[in-house]
Amino acid sequence: MSKSTDITTLFNDLDAGIFVERLSAALRDTALGVVTTGKKGKVTITLDLERIGDSSQVTCSHAIKSIKPTPKGRATEEATTKTPLHVGRGGALSLFPESQTDMFKRPAEAAAPSDAAGD
Repeated sequence: MSKSTDITTLFNDLDAGIFVERLSAALRDTALGVVTTGKKGKVTITLDLERIGDSSQVTCSHAIKSIKPTPKGRATEEATTKTPLHVGRGGALSLFPESQTDMFKRPAEAAAPSDAAGD
């Protein structure tokens, strides 16, 4: 069975958390417009994925478009940003790789304490 993407974590990671804040504001403002005017509103999320070179990473272009009804028409707002993501086993998306080699680990012989005191 493949590992699935944790959508809550992923959405919170997009654009360093700004995506979720924008989505929340779009939903709030549109819902308020719908209740105030009695007209329909709309919030659309678009996610476009594009591979980064020959890596196992993708660029996720994420857009939020909201159409908020107003007493004299409607107000439209759109915001698009991008976030690089790692593609793990089974296609699971994450801001961080599933595993990463420790870049700062020294070989065992180099990590052994030296006999600098001359014992």
